[in-house]
Amino acid sequence: MNWTFDQLNAFVSAVKYGSFSAAARQLGKAQSRVSTAINNLEIDLGFTLFDRSTRTPTLTEKGQEMFVEALAVLEQCQRLDSRAQTVSAGQELALVLAIDEAVPINALGALFESVSTTFPLFKLTIINGSQDDIAQWVDEGKADFGILFYYLNDLPQTLEYQLLSQFTHALIVSVNHPLSSIEAPTITDLAAHRQLAICDRMGEIREKPLSPTHWHIDSYYQITELVIRTVGWAIVPEHVAHSEWYQGQIKILSTTNIAHPLLIEMGSVKRRDRGGGPIMQWIRAELVRIFQSNN
Repeated sequence: MNWTFDQLNAFVSAVKYGSFSAAARQLGKAQSRVSTAINNLEIDLGFTLFDRSTRTPTLTEKGQEMFVEALAVLEQCQRLDSRAQTVSAGQELALVLAIDEAVPINALGALFESVSTTFPLFKLTIINGSQDDIAQWVDEGKADFGILFYYLNDLPQTLEYQLLSQFTHALIVSVNHPLSSIEAPTITDLAAHRQLAICDRMGEIREKPLSPTHWHIDSYYQITELVIRTVGWAIVPEHVAHSEWYQGQIKILSTTNIAHPLLIEMGSVKRRDRGGGPIMQWIRAELVRIFQSNN
């Protein structure tokens, strides 16, 4: 077969963005070029990918099967291109690192101290945001790579995720909250009080609450501040609960009696189609080392 990368890219983009014209805008090409690429792909494959009898082209049954295969081929091509860039790359002069605000601050302080002494001429730009921000910034190229907690939603297919560490959640209440007198509350105990649960920055993707009375908030630190004010109880990463900022103001309760996913992953993300130079790779390895030594 004589199909090309550009043909597959046009096909996948048309499916992802809903139309040939939308795909053309995303690819920065004329719509006629996208349509021609898809037509030629259909000729090369020997069957029709889109049903064009409606106003908006829809995938045929064979088109649906080929979309899955085309995605896999494009991702492999992106990995190959990324490897090639990495092999040819020299040491980076600068990087933009996006960090989830809930990532342990002490560990990152040790990382940045190490970067400053190991690469004294290297320029690092650090930006902070929520999990959703980090994925979007890396995907859009505003950051070279990011560090985030991975717990609410699937990442874009354009991003490559690498596990760095795992953390345990903690059940917290204010020392003045009625639940503070119960060492190991049950679901029934918790359901009688307001829960403060995590969500993405738009409030659209939300943690499933255990209490029928609940608020959704996009920051673990804001959640904890409201816990201190007895607005409600919450389940937060353990390192947040143990932060010196909150000592004496919150109480950590036992989670023995609740069925809740108490492990949370922390990882790094970068775009699949962009290579990782030696400093980016060093930072990833150093993060793994720091978190392993802290566990």
